Amino acid sequence: MTTYQNCTKIISSIGKNENGMTGLETAIILIAFVTVAAVFSYAVLSAGLFASAREKETLHWALSDAKSNLETSGSVIAYSNHEPSTVNKILFSVKNAVAGNPMDMTPCNGTANATNKCVISLTTKNSYFSNIKWTAEAIGTSNANNLLEIGEQFEITIDLDDLGDGQALSENMTSNDYFNIQVKPSIGSTITIQRTLPPAIEDIMDLH
Repeated sequence: MTTYQNCTKIISSIGKNENGMTGLETAIILIAFVTVAAVFSYAVLSAGLFASAREKETLHWALSDAKSNLETSGSVIAYSNHEPSTVNKILFSVKNAVAGNPMDMTPCNGTANATNKCVISLTTKNSYFSNIKWTAEAIGTSNANNLLEIGEQFEITIDLDDLGDGQALSENMTSNDYFNIQVKPSIGSTITIQRTLPPAIEDIMDLH
């Protein structure tokens, strides 16, 4: 076989038994790629929007919890029964902070069935009580319910001789003793009231 015939044979064999790709197949593959990319993009976008919504919700609740809806109004008053010179009652007033939510100030009756949502705790040098008995009385403008709303004030009274549920101070508070009261509303931050009794116990004492 001549060289020319060999070359001709080789050239004629090129391209045999090789399948080509049509334009339709190429279009189908491109469409598949575009569809997958679109679905993936939508998934990423949805995840981002969901994360942003959760972030906003978490921030909202964090601000609500940190913001104080309750604040004290005026002085803290201590009463003494002088038998002996010890304090037997503490009184203070609270009001709704500016733009605060209405607060449920249903008193604690000192029993296991108490329905109070606002919890008051008391700490002295010898005792700690996490949920004591207390009473509330509206002073000034009020709509005669237990919701403390903007423009209203409630007077809170703590009877140290009756802290509820059999609780009692291990030692009565007297001159120079300190106490810590925490008012824990269901919404918002806690109010802390810290006072020290004067050296001389009087019938009524204004604890600044």
